[in-house]
Amino acid sequence: MVKKGIQTMLATAPVPGISHDHLLVLLIQMGALLILAIGLGRLALRLRLPAVVGELLAGVVVGPSLLGNVAPAFSHWLLPRDPEQMHLIGAISQLGALLLVGITGAHIDLGLLRRKRVVIGWVSMGSVLFPLVLGVGLGFLLPASVIGEGGDRTTFAFFIGVAIAVSALPVIAKTLMDMGLLHRNVGQVIIGAAAVSDVLGWMLLSVVSAMATAGFRLVVVAESVGYLLIVLAVTVFLARPLIGRVLRPIACSAESTELGIAACVVLIVLSAAGTHALNMEPILGAFLCGTVIGSLGRNSRRLLEALRPFVMAVLAPLFLATAGLQVDLSALKDLSVLSAGLITLVVAVGGKLVGGYAGARMGKLDHNESLAIGAGLNARGVVEIVLASVGLGIGVLNTASYTIVVLVAMVTSVMAPPLLRRTTSRIVKTATEIERERDYAAV
Repeated sequence: MVKKGIQTMLATAPVPGISHDHLLVLLIQMGALLILAIGLGRLALRLRLPAVVGELLAGVVVGPSLLGNVAPAFSHWLLPRDPEQMHLIGAISQLGALLLVGITGAHIDLGLLRRKRVVIGWVSMGSVLFPLVLGVGLGFLLPASVIGEGGDRTTFAFFIGVAIAVSALPVIAKTLMDMGLLHRNVGQVIIGAAAVSDVLGWMLLSVVSAMATAGFRLVVVAESVGYLLIVLAVTVFLARPLIGRVLRPIACSAESTELGIAACVVLIVLSAAGTHALNMEPILGAFLCGTVIGSLGRNSRRLLEALRPFVMAVLAPLFLATAGLQVDLSALKDLSVLSAGLITLVVAVGGKLVGGYAGARMGKLDHNESLAIGAGLNARGVVEIVLASVGLGIGVLNTASYTIVVLVAMVTSVMAPPLLRRTTSRIVKTATEIERERDYAAV
């Protein structure tokens, strides 16, 4: 019997590889999307806009919004509706999203959170909870036409709440760095609150994802929260010592950069697989792993920084362009969808601005500092785009609501720098900030 089973296994034909046509289309897709994403990203930077805006537009240009209308035959060849073909580019962009989120997690300064925990706590509470409540309420009022087939009204409402509550730590950090505000007191509070917002956002997303797959029931929510607590406990008490034991010897060796980069990628991917196995979002595992690597010290962060150029130059633009493919601006021709989009944008901007301002005032900051914090935390950027992609994938969002959420991410990312520039211009530098600025410039 065993011999017969072995013979059957040996006689089985090998799994066929990717077909010639599928590979050809995949390579052309990658090349075309990268050319457009990098080119439009550079153009956005010249216009003093975040690069994420141009990189997203690359997908919008070749997607159904433009190319699909101008040259439908070519668009159908370049972006066939064949699920197998789309899954190929989707898998590559998913790797880019995981590594991008992992690198984002490494930006979180746990020491800063501890040092300024009181004011950051108040700002985080205001800038996350207030928009979250507003977003959930808005989700119950939006038209049924923007709810995905895989989600009910309650799950959709909670998802909109999370989408409105998040901030984009990478975009905010880059904006503050470019404007010379990273060393200012207000800049440090913004970074700390954005870090807390990111952590809470990915955790809440995992709960909402579980609701989408199993329905909104107290048992499901309790189970999701229980798994989340287990993941956090494992991260702190098991994963952090284990990752430290793996990375520290590699990080201390000047000749092991390549091995260290490979180790970081493996750790991020396996962490993502761990949370995914618990029916939570793989993004959460990647984020927590990046946070752990960043907390291990400068040498470990150096390994992720060595990985950063390839991720930011190739994988991240490819992911963002692929995300842009799902945007269909023609959906905004429907007056109900356009109205929903405008209302969502107003609630997102107003909720974050008012919540951040109120939290900062509760933390004993003055009027101008509080305004700057509310303005700086409004940028949602790549974080909300990743979140929107997840929402579309699990069926909570449809094309119309996905387009709305992505547009909110783009508009708030564009709005944040000028608002921040205007509000911080009124804040007088303290002697401590001037001294810190000298040290910052000397590095």
